[in-house]
Amino acid sequence: MFRIRESLAELWHYRELFWFLAWRDVKVRYKQAVLGAGWALIQPLCAMVILTVFFGKLPGIVSHDMPYPLFTYCALVPWTYFSGTLSQAGNSLVANSNLITKVYFPRVLLPASSALSGLLDFLVGSAFLIVLMVFYRIHPSWALIFYPLLIVELWMLTLGLGMWLAALNVRYRDIKYMIPFLIQLGLLVTPVIYPKTLIPIRLQPVLALNPMAGLIEGFRACLFPHGPIDFGLIASSAAVATFVFVASALYFRNTERAFADIV
Repeated sequence: MFRIRESLAELWHYRELFWFLAWRDVKVRYKQAVLGAGWALIQPLCAMVILTVFFGKLPGIVSHDMPYPLFTYCALVPWTYFSGTLSQAGNSLVANSNLITKVYFPRVLLPASSALSGLLDFLVGSAFLIVLMVFYRIHPSWALIFYPLLIVELWMLTLGLGMWLAALNVRYRDIKYMIPFLIQLGLLVTPVIYPKTLIPIRLQPVLALNPMAGLIEGFRACLFPHGPIDFGLIASSAAVATFVFVASALYFRNTERAFADIV
């Protein structure tokens, strides 16, 4: 308990550096970019159009009469944040090796700042959901009140995996090449472009182990008033995300002392 209080006090002491690193990530991401933060909207929007053209008319691909563009876009926004931030956070320690070897500060600030700065893209992409819902004349579900909680859960999961991959990447540089592969694999096993009803019943318990599956279903449930809410899947995702966050934080804390020596 004392170590936890000590760690929290240290993080609070370096809070200004945390905000600076997060803002630096935002500026670097859009430096000399003509469209700036507009890329946060263009990426999921283009993916939505392409997926709609190729998959929008397939039988069984959409359930409960949801417009496929909206069905896909509301899942692509959190997935784009998750995949982009995970890649950046996983490489944050190696990319800032010169900073780590010269100055002391809590190393967790590097992946945490990546997770925080990525939320700007998420909010920009989420804002366009209002336009799509007005266009399709869809009123949000009462579950919309849980939208902020799902964002917190998404942030925890992304930061947890980011911390774990960043710590591993310091010792094993293969992680840098594994991250894109894991992200591509994750897209296939997560109901982003298809509903979870397409997954066989016998594999549904396995799906519950994928925390992004429950998050995606949760974001959809917040928007579609007539869609079913799988509370079990969402609760399972929350439990897995919390476990990943706590376990990764402990692993990161126990290994960060050696970062400056081997990075």
